[in-house]
Amino acid sequence: MVRDGIYYATALTAGGVLLSFVSWPWAGIPLFVLAAFCLYFFRDPERVIPSGPVAVSPADGKVVGVCQEDWAKTRISIFLNIFDVHVNRAPIGGVISDVRYRKGRFLVASKECASSENEQNTLTVEGNSTRVVFSQIAGLIARRIVCNKKPGDTVAAGERVGLIKFGSRVDVVLGMEWDIVVRPGMHVSAGSSILARRNNLCSNEGAVATMSTSEPVTCRG
Repeated sequence: MVRDGIYYATALTAGGVLLSFVSWPWAGIPLFVLAAFCLYFFRDPERVIPSGPVAVSPADGKVVGVCQEDWAKTRISIFLNIFDVHVNRAPIGGVISDVRYRKGRFLVASKECASSENEQNTLTVEGNSTRVVFSQIAGLIARRIVCNKKPGDTVAAGERVGLIKFGSRVDVVLGMEWDIVVRPGMHVSAGSSILARRNNLCSNEGAVATMSTSEPVTCRG
């Protein structure tokens, strides 16, 4: 359970009790329901992290796009609805070399334009001769991105790095040294679902991916 959920649930429960006390006994029920939903929303289940040269999903949700950004980069976009677990995890193990927060709009996160226009926090993880870039992207409802890591931190694959509150999107950019194994429409789980496999573990040529804000060349979604 994420601590924020306990805070929200406690406040809503207290409000429900107060409302029931000053009004009529059933008046607090809507707040009690919201408190229960907050406990559900901020759940943080343990996950079995797969081993080997793989990139795992950084988020729970539906794959809404697999886009070829250019000849060397592929972006996988995952949409999280309010019923998905919103804790985000590192796709690979390594060192966080960069964390950048960018202000932006709050468009519906399932739309393709959200990748380039919405407010987002982008992390770069480098390790084992590869670099993976992933972005926590705010949506229409989500207005709060939480990141618990900073440049220089070492993370393991599937390690928790933060969360996005109430509906959002996560984009992952992988270089040509990765073979994508997901397709649009698939549901993935953070830390346990495999997004891609290394096609040449020893190769480090052209193995860097960077987040692009340009329109994708090809996008399946």
